[in-house]
Amino acid sequence: MSHFDNILLLTDSYKVSHYKQYPAHTESVYSYFESRGGTFAETVFFGLQYFLEEYLSGPVVTPERIDEAEKLLGKHFTDGSFFNRKGWEHIVKTHGGRLPIRIKAVPEGTVLETSNVLMTIENTDPACSWLTNYLETLLVQVWYPCSVATQSRSMKQCIAKYLAKTGDLALLPFKLHDFGFRGVSSVETAALGGAAHLINFMGTDNLAGILLAQRVYGADMPGFSIPAAEHSTLTSWGRDHELDAYRNMLDQFPKGLVAVVSDSYDLMNACRNLWGGELRGQILHRDGTLVIRPDSGDPPTILKEVLQILGESFGTTVNSLGYRVLDPHVRVIQGDGIDREMLPKILEAITSVGWSADNLAFGSGGGLLQKLNRDTSKYAFKCSSARVDGVERDVFKQPITDQGKRSKAGRLKLVNRNGKPQTVRELDADGEVDLLRVVFENGEIKGRYSWDEICDRAAVTNILAH
Repeated sequence: MSHFDNILLLTDSYKVSHYKQYPAHTESVYSYFESRGGTFAETVFFGLQYFLEEYLSGPVVTPERIDEAEKLLGKHFTDGSFFNRKGWEHIVKTHGGRLPIRIKAVPEGTVLETSNVLMTIENTDPACSWLTNYLETLLVQVWYPCSVATQSRSMKQCIAKYLAKTGDLALLPFKLHDFGFRGVSSVETAALGGAAHLINFMGTDNLAGILLAQRVYGADMPGFSIPAAEHSTLTSWGRDHELDAYRNMLDQFPKGLVAVVSDSYDLMNACRNLWGGELRGQILHRDGTLVIRPDSGDPPTILKEVLQILGESFGTTVNSLGYRVLDPHVRVIQGDGIDREMLPKILEAITSVGWSADNLAFGSGGGLLQKLNRDTSKYAFKCSSARVDGVERDVFKQPITDQGKRSKAGRLKLVNRNGKPQTVRELDADGEVDLLRVVFENGEIKGRYSWDEICDRAAVTNILAH
C-alpha cells in the first residue's frame, strides 16, 4: 500500500488556498506544459502514462481522503479554515470521486523542438476550475522521465556519430548501459529514469526500469544484462589471488559475454600480464567475449592505454573504415565517470589514435539518471487561458526582468507547419489538425501507448545530421 495515495495532498501547500484567489465566477482554467529550452534543442516526451495510471485514474477522491487532508492541513497551517472541503465533496458527489479534468498531450516518444506545447490540462466541470493547477505539482514531475529520455537520446546520437565514422552502427543499441539504480533518490525515480533510458538503448542493470516498461507500457523484455563482477567478488579472494579470481570468472561463465572490473589493484598489470598473459589462451579459446572494465583514473587517458595493451596481447584487425578492432574475444566497458560531457572526450581520444568505437561500451549511473534537474530543459507549467463569466480570456506572464520566462497566451494547438510541429493559438490554427491527443478525461485514461511505438517514435535517425 502506498503511503502517498491521497491526491489532495500531492500538491504544494500554497495551492490549497488558490481556489479563493481566482476571479469570481471563474469557470475554466487551461494550462500547458513545455520545455522552454536549456541544454537540449529538443525534448523526448515520455512518462505521463505512468502518472495518469498511478495517481489520477479512477475514483481517487474519497470522504476518507478528504477527512485526512482536512486534518493534516488544519495542523499544517496556522488557520486551516480555507481548506476547500466543499470543492472536494462536490467531486465525490457529482463525479464519484473521479477528477473532472481533460489532459491532451503529444504521443509518448515524440521528439519535439523546445518551446512547443507538450501537454495541456483543463477542468471539465465549471465548479472545479481550481483543480487544473492544483495538479501542477504532480504533473510537472513528468520533467524527469522526459529529461532522462532526452539526455539518453543525446548520448546515443554522440555514440552513433563515432560508430558511423569508425565502426558498426548496428552495435548502437547496447553501447550505453544503465548503472544508475543505486544512485538515484528513490525506487520510483529508478523506474522512471530506467524506463526512459530503455527507449533509446537495450542495456541495463536497472530492474525497476524494466518493471515500469512492462507494467505501464506493455513491454515484453525491453532491457538485457550479462554476468558481471564487482570489486567485492574479486577482492574477497585477496590480492595474492587476483589471478584465481579472474580465472574463476572464466570458469564460471565459459561462454557468452562476461564483464570483469579489473582495477582493484593494478589495471595495467591485469590487462598485460593476467588477462593478456596467464589467461590469454583460455580467453581466445572461449566461446564468447570477455569485457574488461576499468573503473578509475582519467577515462580518455586510461582507455587509450588499455586498448593499446590489449591490442598487443590479443591482436587487432583494421576494418573497412581504417580503424583498429580488438580480437572479438575481448572488449572494454567504461562505467566510471560517464556523462554527456565525458562521452565525446573518450570517443574522440580513442578514435584520434586509430581505435574503432566498436571496441568500447559505456555504463552510466549518476551521469545518466541524476545529472539533471527541471531547469536542465527549463520545464514549465503555466496557465494560458481562463473563462470567467462565460468569457474566454488570455492569461500569460511577461516579466520585464526575464523575457525568457514570458509564457504563452490563449488555448493552444500543436500543428504541422512547414514540415515540422509548431505551437499556435487555437484561434490561429485555421482548421489544422491538432497533434495533441486526449489521453485523460474525467478520471479515465483515454489514450495508451505501447512500448514498441514509443521506441519507434524516439528512434535516432539521420545520425550524421547531429
